[in-house]
Amino acid sequence: MEKKFLCSTTEPIVQTVAGKIRGFQLGSTYTFYGIKYADAKRWQMPTPVAPWEGVKDALSYGYIAPMPTPDSPMGDLMVPHRFWPQDEDCQYLNIWTQSLDKEAKKPVLFWIHGGGFFSGSSIEMVAYDGNNLSEFGDVVVVSINHRLNLLGWMDVSAFGGKEYENSANVGLADIVAALQWVKDNIAAFGGDPDNVTIFGQSGGGGKIANLLQTPCAKGLFHKAVIQSSTGAGTHNSIWPADERKKLVEDIMAAGGLKSFEEMVAAPFEVLAKAHNQVLKDRGIRMMNWQNLPGDYFKGAPLDIGAIAELADVPVMVGSNFSESFSFGPSPVKLEDMPMNYFIGNSQNTNVDHPNKYTLTEEGREAVVRAYYGDEYADKMIPLFKKSFPDHNLVDLIYLDSTRKHNALAYMDELGKANVPLWSYLFAPDFPLDDGRLAWHCAEMPFVFHNVDKVAYANIPEADRLEKEVAGAWVNFARTGNPGWEPFVPGKSEYTMVFDREKSESRLDLDRELNRLVCEACEKRGLRKAAF
Repeated sequence: MEKKFLCSTTEPIVQTVAGKIRGFQLGSTYTFYGIKYADAKRWQMPTPVAPWEGVKDALSYGYIAPMPTPDSPMGDLMVPHRFWPQDEDCQYLNIWTQSLDKEAKKPVLFWIHGGGFFSGSSIEMVAYDGNNLSEFGDVVVVSINHRLNLLGWMDVSAFGGKEYENSANVGLADIVAALQWVKDNIAAFGGDPDNVTIFGQSGGGGKIANLLQTPCAKGLFHKAVIQSSTGAGTHNSIWPADERKKLVEDIMAAGGLKSFEEMVAAPFEVLAKAHNQVLKDRGIRMMNWQNLPGDYFKGAPLDIGAIAELADVPVMVGSNFSESFSFGPSPVKLEDMPMNYFIGNSQNTNVDHPNKYTLTEEGREAVVRAYYGDEYADKMIPLFKKSFPDHNLVDLIYLDSTRKHNALAYMDELGKANVPLWSYLFAPDFPLDDGRLAWHCAEMPFVFHNVDKVAYANIPEADRLEKEVAGAWVNFARTGNPGWEPFVPGKSEYTMVFDREKSESRLDLDRELNRLVCEACEKRGLRKAAF
């Protein structure tokens, strides 16, 4: 279908606080790529960009944060990715909007990407494109890049002056700076600075949980959506000061850097090589980067409770049916299982197996009993059939044992502070490997209304599901209610289940079932569990 395209020397041009920028229009959507929202020196807090004369082009995505290890193009059918130039100067945002009228006051959806605290970008996934969501919901969509890994979260305060005292939180501070930019400028893009919803998945969800514990972020956003985050609510443990100092010293030694000043001035490639050597020396795959509690970030809710400053922000929390499922040591031989997927690191190994759809009901129950054991299966099977009546019983062995448990614990803690809460579960299976259940990131094309861009999402129910999921996010951004009953811990725990047969809000969905799954996985050594 032919669409109007406009990118002239005179329009579309928008006046920001720092100067004028030029984007382009395609169809009804005005798009601006690569807007610089802040500057920052290494391990120091971000600062506003300097004003400029004339008009700057906002026609290309900005640099993404550099990664110590290269991206690997694997698992691209399940999570289609894009790759982009990296640079330490990575504070850029992108905007999609339906209006440039300062009085339009459209809801703003502010996206924070996943990838833990160590990787990812605003354009990493094909599904992150904001055009369709903006057009579908008549909203302003913003996505950002910010500092990651050792540049965003490494504590160097013991080595530098006052300007480095918040070095372990500068990745979060970048996000706060981007939100401040939105507050100061988004009206010029048709957005309402007093109606900003932050939404993020996986590591992005963890960052949102931390923003909800950061007093200086108060007033910069008004609703929050946390998708599939194990980081929501707790950091499990904070590295002691001596360990944080030792990490910096080890990286300096591995990089042949004789002083902190040399470390500040060293090319990132030197730091990355040293970082990777330290990982190898310590025998670990990645660093557990995290925010450091203090005056800036107060601490995780499960550690200190929800802070009063942001307790009035409505929060929607959810996860996917199977998330990052993988088998670990198991009393059941893998070759005897009906389906074997390995999802977590995108290195997927599939073993020949019977199709779950061709098994008899007795055969399905036998699989569940072989996996969990009779003691647990006797309790789980009736609960599963009640909670998920439209699902194949074999799906029970793939039920998430990590993110849902964390989501429940997180909502319980927020509930103590009377935070308005909503819960969802994204539960479809997809015609991949004879029925693969919703994995980590599987909801993304539906949230962004981008099913047309992602192959696996094109199931017969795609149009309905896409409308329901994206519609819920838009409704939440517009009104603070996604369209179903709230989740009140211990009283009325409603969860919206987005599924192929039908999507509906269900009361008391799966708390006891989730507890049993986690307990069985832990006791029987089946796979990773939340406790």
